[in-house]
Amino acid sequence: MSQTPPAAHRAGHLAVIGRPNVGKSTLVNALVGANVSIVSNRPQTTRHRLLGIATVPGGQLVLVDTPGLHREGGKLASSALNRVLNRAARGALEGVDAAALVVEAGRWDEEDTLAYDTLRASGLPVVLVVNQVDRIADKASLLPYLQKVTEARDFAAVHPVSALKRTGLESLVASLLQQLPEQPALYGEDEITDRSQRFLAGELLREQLMRQLGAELPYATTVEIESFTEEPSPKAGVMYRIGAVIWVEREGQKAIVIGKGGMRLRDIGKRARERMEQLFDAKVFLQTWVRVREGWSDDESALRTLGYE
Repeated sequence: MSQTPPAAHRAGHLAVIGRPNVGKSTLVNALVGANVSIVSNRPQTTRHRLLGIATVPGGQLVLVDTPGLHREGGKLASSALNRVLNRAARGALEGVDAAALVVEAGRWDEEDTLAYDTLRASGLPVVLVVNQVDRIADKASLLPYLQKVTEARDFAAVHPVSALKRTGLESLVASLLQQLPEQPALYGEDEITDRSQRFLAGELLREQLMRQLGAELPYATTVEIESFTEEPSPKAGVMYRIGAVIWVEREGQKAIVIGKGGMRLRDIGKRARERMEQLFDAKVFLQTWVRVREGWSDDESALRTLGYE
């Protein structure tokens, strides 16, 4: 009696591309099963290229999370920071095997077209991920929407999902795996990202800045980790002692971050520390300082110093 041969193991790199604020980082976190990429409701929360590693039955997805692609022009989009973000997003296509184009269910605009055109020019197979379907009250409206956005566009597969609710992900994973070469896993089964704990600490602090100051200072802050040391802890086994600088561009912004009597900065630090302890599974002692560096977001030399590629 003949036996069905086991399915081939597939592994490779997948760029996760889309315009700002469509849930790319939420999708990466959902597939990885851990919060390796920071999330807020502000566009351009993601500022760095980051790998999220999802080891699944039959394969491994190495997901390249990227800043949102956007058209350059206007004060915000023409800054040095936003030019760096666009370069990072386009650079994510180098050396990958396929791409996932993430869009918001019920919406397709010129920035979605920009992302699609960029992907098609690369020659990569593209899986369309229609995210946030949980927000669509009239599910019957999804079919004509899908027909419209896929007309005259070439997708390897189309998947409506909710990354936040983690629905539709099983079939999406199966489609993504089919776009990857047959080969062994590229990373260990317990690895979830290529980034260091030092880098992730800075991102988790910046996440709290975006979440709590997004309405006031959405793009005027960044984080630099000045010190990161590991020492034994009698109760927790390991403790990380972290010193972080929050950079702003003006003295008035510094006062906003610190808040009355230092309350806001303490709250930001407390929430960030809790997220670090959860991710690192260790005790964290976090110290934060707020300093002014005028014009850092429009100075490419300053951006390089602060870790922007």
